[in-house]
Amino acid sequence: MDPRILLFVLAGLGLIGAVALEPVLRRLPVSLPMVYVGIGWLVFSLPLGLPTLDPVGNEVHAVAAEYLTEFIVIASLMAVGIAIDRPFSWSGWGQVWPLLGVTMVLSVAAVALLGWAWLGLTPAAAILLGAALSPTDPVLAGSVQVGPPGESERDDVRFDLTVEAGLNDGLAFPFTHLAIAAVGVSSLGAWTAEWVALDVVWRIAAGVAVGYAVGRAGAWYVFERSEETDSDGDAEADGDAEEADDDKGRTNEGLIVMGTLLAAYGLAELAHGYGFLAVFVGAVTARQRRSESGYHAIAHHFIDQLESVVLVVMLLGFGGLLASGILSALTVEAALFGLAAIFVVRPLAGIVGLLRCPLPWPGRWAVAFLGIRGMGTLYYLAYGQTHADFADLDVLWATASFTILASILVHGMTAGAVMERLERRGENVIAGAESDVAVTRG
Repeated sequence: MDPRILLFVLAGLGLIGAVALEPVLRRLPVSLPMVYVGIGWLVFSLPLGLPTLDPVGNEVHAVAAEYLTEFIVIASLMAVGIAIDRPFSWSGWGQVWPLLGVTMVLSVAAVALLGWAWLGLTPAAAILLGAALSPTDPVLAGSVQVGPPGESERDDVRFDLTVEAGLNDGLAFPFTHLAIAAVGVSSLGAWTAEWVALDVVWRIAAGVAVGYAVGRAGAWYVFERSEETDSDGDAEADGDAEEADDDKGRTNEGLIVMGTLLAAYGLAELAHGYGFLAVFVGAVTARQRRSESGYHAIAHHFIDQLESVVLVVMLLGFGGLLASGILSALTVEAALFGLAAIFVVRPLAGIVGLLRCPLPWPGRWAVAFLGIRGMGTLYYLAYGQTHADFADLDVLWATASFTILASILVHGMTAGAVMERLERRGENVIAGAESDVAVTRG
């Protein structure tokens, strides 16, 4: 039997099954990623002639892993950016900045030091592992993120986790570039200053600037330009005009938004900025424009559907990766390292970053604990592998894959119950905070 045809059948049944399983899993302490990783592992373990997935020893597989995970992260960043109802302001988003400037930096440093001292990794490989495991994942964190545009009440825990996942996927890149630059280097030097100037300052600034500019341009195209076009064109004489326009728009909103944000990613990369950062900033910027419009909900639904398609394929593929022996280099020390990253490093770094946060303490502990690891980790590993010659690649992939698997199981079983408890007790909202207010900027 042709393995290629089997993969089509597996993907097709997986997509149909995801729709059928969603309402069932809501009532159980089981998440969709848990189920689909298990199915992927089972199917790829059977003697069906399916390919062995080997990003460590096969360069083509490593490049494929990089490109596929890159796309799903982009789609996820689009979806979470459009979903954020809260208007941007330094003070209104103030509780998120420590998660980026403190928690993330502490996580990178702690994981890198543990990788070097505990697992015996080279400094460059340890930094790459720290960079890969530092960002929380926008792909697998749907159960703890804000809802679709205009449909969610104020929830500071979900808001913090959503914005953190949206921004730190781009901010993990400076540390990935640091790891790449550190390959074969034994001491600090001029390259360190170059890393700060280019990979930290310039690339972050370029990503934010391009994302903001493209987001503004996309919003103008959607709202102002379309209104001008409508006013200059022939008006419909009957009362079905508005309905006709709505039907026509429903086929275009998602395409326009996705095209705009893909352009933001590409333009940011051409300007040597961080494309992930540009996508999220562009999505948030566009969301701020005419925020009461139903356009945003329609665009979000389109992108969310696309993300779901790729997610099912990636989860089945990750299960196949596990079945293909990616954990063969896993040692007891590496497994304990992965558990420490989930249960010790992230929670402690999260609490340090949230010490001055006005959230109730149960809410702070929830934000600190629910730092889900996922597809972004695989992307940064694959990116580092294809851009430099790192030692101990088999240990890096085994450790990261085990950590992702543990995160899928631990957070998949606990996230729903944790969020439900917080919401029932009102510990998910800052005391005295006003509800999110949508703003309209003409």
